[in-house]
Amino acid sequence: MDILLVASAFNSLSQRVYAELSDLGHRVDVVLASQGDDQIRAAVHEMRPELVIAPMLKTALPEDVWREHACLIVHPGPPGDRGPSSLDWAVAERAPRWGVTVLQAEAAMDAGVIWAAEPFPVAPVGKSDLYRNEVSDAAVTAVRTAVRRYAEGSYKPRSQTDESISVVWREAFRQERRRIDWARDDTETVLRKLRGADSQPGVRDELLGREVFLHGGHPEDRLGGHPGELLARRAGAVCRATRDGAVWIPELRPRKNSGDPAPFRRPAASVLAACEPSLDLPEAPVPLSLPSDRRTWTDIRYRQRGDVGFLGFSFPGGAMSTDQCQRLLAAYRHALSHPTRVLVLGGDRDFFSNGIHLNVIEAAPDPGWESWVNLNAMDDLVEAVLTTTDRLVVAALAGNAAAGGAMLALATDEVWCRTGVVLNPHYRRMGLYGSEFWTYTLPRRVGPEQAHRLTTEALPVSAASAERLGLVDRLVPAAPGDFPAEVRQLAAELASSPFLDARIAAKSAARAAGEGERPLAAYREAELARMHTLFFDPEAPYHALRSAFVRKTPSGSPRPLTPPAGDLR
Repeated sequence: MDILLVASAFNSLSQRVYAELSDLGHRVDVVLASQGDDQIRAAVHEMRPELVIAPMLKTALPEDVWREHACLIVHPGPPGDRGPSSLDWAVAERAPRWGVTVLQAEAAMDAGVIWAAEPFPVAPVGKSDLYRNEVSDAAVTAVRTAVRRYAEGSYKPRSQTDESISVVWREAFRQERRRIDWARDDTETVLRKLRGADSQPGVRDELLGREVFLHGGHPEDRLGGHPGELLARRAGAVCRATRDGAVWIPELRPRKNSGDPAPFRRPAASVLAACEPSLDLPEAPVPLSLPSDRRTWTDIRYRQRGDVGFLGFSFPGGAMSTDQCQRLLAAYRHALSHPTRVLVLGGDRDFFSNGIHLNVIEAAPDPGWESWVNLNAMDDLVEAVLTTTDRLVVAALAGNAAAGGAMLALATDEVWCRTGVVLNPHYRRMGLYGSEFWTYTLPRRVGPEQAHRLTTEALPVSAASAERLGLVDRLVPAAPGDFPAEVRQLAAELASSPFLDARIAAKSAARAAGEGERPLAAYREAELARMHTLFFDPEAPYHALRSAFVRKTPSGSPRPLTPPAGDLR
């Protein structure tokens, strides 16, 4: 079928729906609702789609579009649920299970007939993590079901007047409901409020006499103090006391009218340092190998099980600043100091990595220089992985990877990928040539022609397509919560393989031969020469694209490209 996606942003779910429907052979195009109703009408007129699907829509479709065309809306709530903040309510009310409903657009919001619905368990994680994982899995299943039913032509969608459906209208979840009472709310209540707003919109609060938004929350088991007091910092996050404990807050966002020149999310400690340069919070370090009974936060961990080392990392939004790259490289070297046969990289859930940290770069006094330093730190990390020859290194992707983060994964010997993951192995949307040794790793994986196509078309790749192309070695068909256990089992099997020593020896020989043909330093030098030009040219598109993306101005919305006919990615 010809399918048009209408989305407020080409976000993780929109990308996954695009990629998986394309995998099924449908001809899929995308128009962004942020471009206005006339652009939606123009796209519909030009494509004349058999079906319009809105995987993520914050505004209503134009009435003439939904009256003249079959339009399906993906609503992140169970059948009968209505309102703009469904997932916020699910987190706030500690619902054990929730659902995604695909319904037909009509005048009343979320009131159309139901084409498909899929339940999912509500994991005790942040709303954005839940959205990119359990919600995404359920949404794609429901969309695929709805598309199949529509194509078959015999299915009669359920009306919401059906007596088995209880209609519940949930109003917008406003800041008044999110407000934290530090003197009265216990730690679990504070965490629930923080997690329910971790990506957007944040929890409005006051720190050091200034109004800011708090993004993300994690428990702390040892520190404590007067409720609301700032206690410590760690890896860019700050710890704040509750009435019965404390929580870690990784990111803060100043208000747009606060006078802060960088009113967007960034590491909490750096935001506070800008507000109050004299603030001197004590550092509260923890070891890389935390005891299993600790209930605290850190963004990098190392653990070992027999002959397998696990280097876990989880950075907000998947972005990796200079500091995060350098700390992860130090942790990687720490992992190499342990005599393991297999080393697994990746967090238990959510993003693997999205490459350099655009928000930190945008906030820097010299964004071009910070871009350069950040990229070199990322290159150092990838080079360390590429030059590891005494064991096998595995990238275990629990979540999405893009740009330099995707290339970090490709630097390993094997890439294992949860089936719901989306890869974006390209840099074009940010006006960049790219680095992280992509000119070595990507053609080595998929061949030069596919590498050129992937980096120029700049379209999302589903996990299944990534395996077919050779970007991924193993698909792991696990629910988000089951992925870590599956990876541990697979890693143990790999470490006990009788062929492992031979593979490590062959890997070492191949790296030596490759170095003789063309040193890794030559790939790095050539890539960085191109990137240096882009970073230090104030007229280069990268600077405007980065700023618009970070500051969420309309021109910063990435525009998907239609793949050539018969060449679906």
